[in-house]
Amino acid sequence: MEQKNFVVGGSFLTCLERQHTSPPSVVVVGGGISGVAAARALSNASFQVTLLESRNRIGGRVHTDYSFGCPVDMGASWLHGVCNENSLAPLLRQLGLRMYRTSGDNSVLYDHDLESYALFDKDGHQVPQQLVIEVGGKFERILKETVKVRDEHVDDMSVLQAITIVLDRHPELRQEGLSYEVLQWYICRMEAWFASDVDNISLKNWDQEHVLTGGHGLMVEGYYPLIKNLAKDIDIRLNHRVTQIVQCSNKVMLTVETGATFVADAAIITVPLGVLKANMIQFVPRLPEWKTSAISDLGVGNENKIALHFDTVFWPNVEVLGIVAPTSYACGYFLNLHKATGNPVLVYMAAGRIAYDIEKLSDEEAANFAMSELKKMLPHAKKPMDFLVSRWGMDPNSLGAYSCDLVGKPADLCHRLQAPVNNLYFAGEAMSIDHSGTVHGAYSSGKLAAEECRRRLSLQHGFPDLFQIVLRDEMNEIMIPLQISRL
Repeated sequence: MEQKNFVVGGSFLTCLERQHTSPPSVVVVGGGISGVAAARALSNASFQVTLLESRNRIGGRVHTDYSFGCPVDMGASWLHGVCNENSLAPLLRQLGLRMYRTSGDNSVLYDHDLESYALFDKDGHQVPQQLVIEVGGKFERILKETVKVRDEHVDDMSVLQAITIVLDRHPELRQEGLSYEVLQWYICRMEAWFASDVDNISLKNWDQEHVLTGGHGLMVEGYYPLIKNLAKDIDIRLNHRVTQIVQCSNKVMLTVETGATFVADAAIITVPLGVLKANMIQFVPRLPEWKTSAISDLGVGNENKIALHFDTVFWPNVEVLGIVAPTSYACGYFLNLHKATGNPVLVYMAAGRIAYDIEKLSDEEAANFAMSELKKMLPHAKKPMDFLVSRWGMDPNSLGAYSCDLVGKPADLCHRLQAPVNNLYFAGEAMSIDHSGTVHGAYSSGKLAAEECRRRLSLQHGFPDLFQIVLRDEMNEIMIPLQISRL
């Protein structure tokens, strides 16, 4: 057969002439990093790819806002696992994107080192740093004791219930007064990691996540440059909300809100778990019970941000400003972006029930709430010039921030979530078996779904196997170090 040169991902490859005049076609539903990664991989393999995104932008729950005149991530902010093993590392090197390492700790609880905190009580008095560290150590001891509770019980329970059992057995771990309030603040931080309240977090699963080495790094320029690079030259249709997906005769037909239809050989579904749980997409025929039960059994947490932009910096030069309180719900904290990026921005972080309660407020009311929290710590805090408020829980394009393990989660749940249904493939952070709730987990999940889809369609269509070829540029990236700082 005649040989021809094809361009794949910017590299010239020589391959046999296609056996069919037209390559397999795939529609990717959802333009978050998982969907963009899947579309990028299939496009690099010379498939016909169309990406349908319901929003007027790409990125999904990765959303960098520039209205302050500087990048502010209102969704995902961290790279969890600043190391070469992270699947995003080659792209970060290639783009030269900088990270600010907030922690060298690989714990699933803390994305900041203890010495980077400045905690205050409700009267504005700073909590002694030694007390913060001591209570942090007690909290870790309490969590280690919950592992014994887990081993003693066949049935799952909430982390809060296990903590109660531990404190009944070990009165010496109980805290009182200010120490008790600091303990509640640590529980508040744990809830932020899971985007859910401690009475909903699964004891069996809370510490089972595989955490990469290297600690946690904030994206200094935000995540959007990464999304933009992945999406280059892909056929992306914004404002295309998919309402129905029909499988018939080895084809899929997707209908969007306007009534327009798209037909392809396969589809990769990367919409957030919250959207799947709400049945916002009608599947014909209906998804099998093993798939729908998996969608139902995995939880969706909520976390929101209130970003405050000031004209001057009047707060301490620490990474986190926190307020302690008698309950984790009443605790709060601000991320100091000035420490990491040099921009005068504080971001109030709220997870679980309080994140939903904040969504009931107007933007101005939410900003006023954040300012009232800030003034508890810093009574002379200045009024912000601008503010931004996220609402991931009520956003119809997300209906939640990211997945979380509810009490009693079945052991095979993630495998069922990830498994294809004929020529429908599923990807996203919730479908990542080892790294759910992370950007790199979503990215890897999208690539994996694309690989499974490519393998099947290539066999069906007799299409050349171009997907496995590693781009020359990516191989060279291993020689370039990650751009990491710690101010």
